[in-house]
Amino acid sequence: MKQQPYIVILAGGLGIKFWPQSRYSKPKQFLDLLGIGRTLLQLTYERFLAIYPKERFLVVTNKKYVGLVKEQLPELNSNQILVEPLRRNTAASIALASYKIKKLEPDAKVIVSPSDQLIFNEAAFNQSIDQALLAAELESRLLTVGIRPNRPDTSYGYIQYVENPQTPAQKVKTFTEKPGIELAQTFMDSGDFVWNSGMFAWKNTSIISAIEKHLPELAEVFEEGSAYFCTPEEEEFLRKAYSLIKNISIDHGVLEKSDSVYVILGDFGWSDLGSWQNLYDHKNKDKRKNVLEANALLYDSENCFVQVAEGKLVVVQGLKNYLISENGNVLLICKLNEEDRFREFLTDAKKRGGEFI
Repeated sequence: MKQQPYIVILAGGLGIKFWPQSRYSKPKQFLDLLGIGRTLLQLTYERFLAIYPKERFLVVTNKKYVGLVKEQLPELNSNQILVEPLRRNTAASIALASYKIKKLEPDAKVIVSPSDQLIFNEAAFNQSIDQALLAAELESRLLTVGIRPNRPDTSYGYIQYVENPQTPAQKVKTFTEKPGIELAQTFMDSGDFVWNSGMFAWKNTSIISAIEKHLPELAEVFEEGSAYFCTPEEEEFLRKAYSLIKNISIDHGVLEKSDSVYVILGDFGWSDLGSWQNLYDHKNKDKRKNVLEANALLYDSENCFVQVAEGKLVVVQGLKNYLISENGNVLLICKLNEEDRFREFLTDAKKRGGEFI
């Protein structure tokens, strides 16, 4: 059992770019966005469960979603659900899991995965994960999985690497967060950039050393508080700890500062399902490239995504590249590919009442 890595699934995000289907009470990772009877969290869990035993899983989530995790992954024990009292981004989530694993099994290796991604070629995916785990054997190495881009997408972060044909693990040179379209095209043309998948593999000792070096305040909080793990005082410790630590991603806080980051180049059919546009790309479409998940009549309309509850007839005329989505007390009609506006939408909707978000 000890030879198997821990699988850490990050499941505390808000998924605001899938509003109004994704709500604060039930974010996108807990939704069946594909209409296949399985949520994104369940698909992620089952993908790794095909290889690793259930005892090796840890799910990090916000306290609001503990019930959803238990409902959707009932085979996990309560001690496999790591509960964050506040949202403090991925550095805190990964630190929490890392220091918990340190107490359970100091020499373990770890795979970290978001809970909301699609993988279409699982055999190729497993091969990439195996390569990452093997490369992580070397002390201090931090491995990320990069996706070979097939378009200049501006919704993903990019990783530049130094090519070394002698090994699958390529030395990371730079990280770039969500570039504009011209820069994204330049990255595509250069051939030495990949999309940042947000999936990682490392020795637990390696990531803790990196956190201690680059985020010492975060390391100090968890190191001092780790004595409370698996005790009745854990919840109170975490409540105080999360009020002290800053909101920062593992990319900005650690990986961009480290000279020990390597990337495995993955090519296994991947999407992070970060927006309605990403979901639209994977849906079946009619002859005018409309996705219809509603009782709908469309006239002179194309490239639209219509998702409305049963019992209503939706009539659409003259729209191109629009999203029409209804969930409960919210009806959203907006440009399909302008996901950058969603934060504005939610901010303004919240002013009308918290029940709308």
